[in-house]
Amino acid sequence: MNYRYLLLNKPYQVLCQFQDEQGRKTLKDYVSVPGVYAAGRLDYDSEGLVLLTNDGRLQNRLTDPRYGHPRTYWVQVEGCPTADALETLRQGVRIQDWMTRPAEVWVLPQQPELPPREPPIRFRRQIPTTWLSVTLREGRNRQVRRMTAAVGYPTLRLVRVGIGELHLQDLAVGCWREVTEPERQNLRHLG
Repeated sequence: MNYRYLLLNKPYQVLCQFQDEQGRKTLKDYVSVPGVYAAGRLDYDSEGLVLLTNDGRLQNRLTDPRYGHPRTYWVQVEGCPTADALETLRQGVRIQDWMTRPAEVWVLPQQPELPPREPPIRFRRQIPTTWLSVTLREGRNRQVRRMTAAVGYPTLRLVRVGIGELHLQDLAVGCWREVTEPERQNLRHLG
């Protein structure tokens, strides 16, 4: 079979599926390649890197939590997280009836260079924001948002910038590209 591997920079407020009965934007509005599906989800109100493929085995390995493939996010949170809050995120956070796996978390030294989001996040002069880099090895529904809220710092903007060795780099919002041959080699080791 001729497998396809595409990287998409998913815009804000786009469903990570190809159909929606409510008429919202979906991946179909950006990718016209037949037979590919997202290997994992990215929330409607999150942005960034999505891998699309017709390789079912790879899709399964990337989405099954037991394989623990890293996913990296840049996360803008409300406020300035304390050292204790950051350490809690690193150790794992209790969310309802489950405990998250440990995560790699650090404060980005400066705001990352990202295109403006439309619509922009709410701006409040009296409340500062902080950008974090968060790398997870599991991917539950709205997990990063739930984690930052659990330690008292709600997520304002969430951009996935990496899936394993694949990186967003300079891929424009709403655009996609085929993976390169070196990236394809890395994917073969995962599948």
